[in-house]
Amino acid sequence: MNVTVCQSCGMPLTTPAQFGTEADGSTTREYCIYCYKEGKFEQPGMSLEGMTEMCTAILKDEGMDEESARSMLRNQLPF
Repeated sequence: MNVTVCQSCGMPLTTPAQFGTEADGSTTREYCIYCYKEGKFEQPGMSLEGMTEMCTAILKDEGMDEESARSMLRNQLPF
């Protein structure tokens, strides 16, 4: 099964509501709405370490243990 993922944070994009938007309001399947809105990155200066920390916190809030979250992110985030 081929799953589209955000090219910035690695989030699986399973519904159109999760797709980022271009300046003209059209959607992009390359980035999620949390990373890319209205044709701009939400956190343009964020480092890979910062992205890892942010995503780890989100995954922990969703019930994943920290070690598993970090391991998954190391394997999934684009370098």
